[in-house]
Amino acid sequence: MSALLTATCAVPAAGAVVTAALPAGTSESRRRTAKTAALAFSAVTLALAGAVAVRFDPDGARYQLTESYSWIRSFGISFSLGVDGIGAVLALLTAVLVPVVLLASWHDADPAAPAATSATGAAAAAAEGTFENRRRTQGFFALVLAVEAMVIVSFYATDVFVFYVFFEAMLIPMYFLIGGFGDRAGGPESDRQRSYAAVKFLLYNLLGGLVMLAAVIGLYVIAQDQGLATFDLQALTGAVADGRLQFSGPAEKALFLGFFFAFAVKAPLWPLHTWLPNAMGEATAGTAVLITAVVDKVGTFAMLRFCLGLFPEASKTFGPAILVLSVIGIIYGALLAIGQKDIKRLVAYASISHFGFIIMGIFALTSQGQSGATLYMVNHGISTAAWMLVAGFLISRRGSRLIADYGGVQKVAPVLAGTFLIGGLATLSLPGLAPFVSEFLVLVGTFTRYPAVGIVATLGIVLAALYALLLYQRTMTGPVKEGVSGITDLKARELAVVAPLVALTVLLGVYPKPLTDLVNPSVNATLSQVHQTDPAPAHPVADHGNGQDGAARSGGEHK
Repeated sequence: MSALLTATCAVPAAGAVVTAALPAGTSESRRRTAKTAALAFSAVTLALAGAVAVRFDPDGARYQLTESYSWIRSFGISFSLGVDGIGAVLALLTAVLVPVVLLASWHDADPAAPAATSATGAAAAAAEGTFENRRRTQGFFALVLAVEAMVIVSFYATDVFVFYVFFEAMLIPMYFLIGGFGDRAGGPESDRQRSYAAVKFLLYNLLGGLVMLAAVIGLYVIAQDQGLATFDLQALTGAVADGRLQFSGPAEKALFLGFFFAFAVKAPLWPLHTWLPNAMGEATAGTAVLITAVVDKVGTFAMLRFCLGLFPEASKTFGPAILVLSVIGIIYGALLAIGQKDIKRLVAYASISHFGFIIMGIFALTSQGQSGATLYMVNHGISTAAWMLVAGFLISRRGSRLIADYGGVQKVAPVLAGTFLIGGLATLSLPGLAPFVSEFLVLVGTFTRYPAVGIVATLGIVLAALYALLLYQRTMTGPVKEGVSGITDLKARELAVVAPLVALTVLLGVYPKPLTDLVNPSVNATLSQVHQTDPAPAHPVADHGNGQDGAARSGGEHK
């Protein structure tokens, strides 16, 4: 039994403990030690996650590199890990983004400079020496690594109870990252707004988790009554597939809704989305990337693995209603993004629109839709990370999140403006950039089964062009506004952050095959679990060699 998956999860967890335990202090050398240690652990995690993706065989078993360690034997709970193509890709995305976030946030957790008041030097020194300031840097970087460890466990977990534990546990470090290390450009009300955003994030997701807990218990009770006293996902989905585990209609629907509600809050899906703009707006740019590009992906991933795998009939029953909510989210998020005055809240509402596309692709129940949805999770994570982090660099220079405070940035910081434009163009799914491939597949996959839904969803593309290009026009073009002339261009560290994201956006836009090869077998397995195949073409290609035989075959396909 290989321990590669356990090692991939354990390294960032160990890094969080080591970073938090490093000697406290406000000196630059001690802060640099904590930062370097965290970055080193994240780099090792990236290497391990890459090894998992490389070792995964698309032609092999669905779950590979499996490990299982008994935990609570009396309830059939074990710490079981296994990776499919979708989990391997999303864990690799997480491992790629965390070092980028750490580099981008290099100075975000430095102690705040003392305010320019009449306070004595002794008082200022005392403020710098408080426990909060002495532990601030270590705390921030340790929390980021803790989130990484919990997210990767969620992608690898093949025990329903283990998944639930880490699905909920990741809320704790995220709460402290939002509430304790918020954006310093928020103005005098920033502390209060940060606290509000952190509490709202926690309450929404805790509510979803409590509903899911009831569903997890219900699943165990029903399975136990039928001789399956286990939380093992492979055993449960296998029993559902061959009829050894059967639910009554109302029971399956109730359990599906319990799981789906928690995932829809995390994703987030309209109308359960309202915590996201507050959290992303008040968090640092790096934390905002963790929220939307890493943590939220656990929700959409879980819809594929748990909702469709465990409750196939309920997934088909509720699918059309979920598609309607997804389309509303696509249009609603894009419209509100157009009207935003705050840069970070605009990116947040754009993400709500993108998550609508992802969930629409999942519940279209076609191979193109689900492959596109999985690629969308990856491509959205990369492109939104680039867009948000460059926006964070801009905001840190100007000290304001308001769009109206910018103008003419491309004249004083052309590289910053150029990378910001690439992030915006990727967000609107420009052909040649990674999100275009995934959005195209989602729309094609949806249209083949639900044409009306696919047609309405295309409006989101038009609206995305509006909010992305209008944001660039208002901030980067025109005369240089007062306060903008002093903005400097990207530095070496910031270029090291943005360059790999831009490169991946272009590379996956022109050559997505490595990702599709990994995820397609898992997508096909998921569709077989819900007993769905792709719809036959409405107008099949005629067989010119034998018209009668071709027509007969076409008729047979429709039957």
